[in-house]
Amino acid sequence: MVLCDLDRDLAAARAQQFGIPEVETDYQRLLSRSDIDVIDIVTRGNDRGENHQELTFAALEAGKHVLCEKPVCHDYRDIQRAHEVAASKDLKTKVGLTFRYAPAIMYMQALIAEGFIGEPYIFNGFEQNYQWIDPDTPMDKRPHRERSEDTEVKGHDPRPEAIQVLSLEGYGAPIIDIGLMSVGSGLERVVGTLKNMLPYRRRTNLDTERERINVDDADIFIGECANGTLFSVQSAYVTVGNYPGIEARVYGSKGALVCRLVEEFGECQTLHGARPDAVEFVRMPVPDRFFPPGVGAGEPWPSLFYGNLVHNFMQELHGGDGVNQGNFAQSARVQEVINAVALSHRQRRWVELPLGS
Repeated sequence: MVLCDLDRDLAAARAQQFGIPEVETDYQRLLSRSDIDVIDIVTRGNDRGENHQELTFAALEAGKHVLCEKPVCHDYRDIQRAHEVAASKDLKTKVGLTFRYAPAIMYMQALIAEGFIGEPYIFNGFEQNYQWIDPDTPMDKRPHRERSEDTEVKGHDPRPEAIQVLSLEGYGAPIIDIGLMSVGSGLERVVGTLKNMLPYRRRTNLDTERERINVDDADIFIGECANGTLFSVQSAYVTVGNYPGIEARVYGSKGALVCRLVEEFGECQTLHGARPDAVEFVRMPVPDRFFPPGVGAGEPWPSLFYGNLVHNFMQELHGGDGVNQGNFAQSARVQEVINAVALSHRQRRWVELPLGS
């Protein structure tokens, strides 16, 4: 196992923290090693993580399985292209759509598969996050040591139609992913809007003054699925509430399920269900089989959600049964919805899916 970062001191500190025996500063040397099979890409190359795409394709071309933080790419077509490269090389991929691996979400999906909700009618998804409600919290949270003059400045155009997509992509993606799983159908059309609630904020930790940064810190969209389900999503990082704060509600002909991934009163996940003959929602304890090995109820969300994600990927890599959930193909599906909502905002209209058809 090797940890790679441009900052050797930081890499060494993190390697010591997690018991990683080696550090590297050149990713190309890392990819050339025959004793490494899997690459986990969690870099933040600039304020939008553009180097995910470069590193992903380099890792795939080197014949490595890839786990990548979202977004893999900002254009769904590039993610689909990455999926095709992986498939051509018999490589497995996974994207950090972390919340699909929450035990409560996994149990929710199992109940839906068993017919608990019947025919899906409505999905409502919410991602509440208040990390940037303070305008003095730097937009780019990386601890910069010196100012870089060659970094492209994002969100400098103040026009509403020029708003830079951020919350929709960074925080909307997980709940869109959960929604598509829950209703068992793709979206056929969407209409949405992006808003910039806090227009002036510090850009980095080196800045003492606030500046105009036109990014979507709140957004909302509705859609219609191919199977007739109505679909809505709201995401923001200026909504007061615990972080993370995902809530997924699905209503159908036979029942309804509400899953909250919000750390409250010592628990970070709850699942409630209701039936037509008993409309009050009741707590549905999550069975032990949905928890990652060695982890149980009451654990913090990184242990539960990240633990299940990594455990699931390891099972897929060693299982040999061809299953590969949450892969680049699914990420492309989610990113296409994000791209469609952004287009809807800029053109003030309904947008049909798939894009480019």
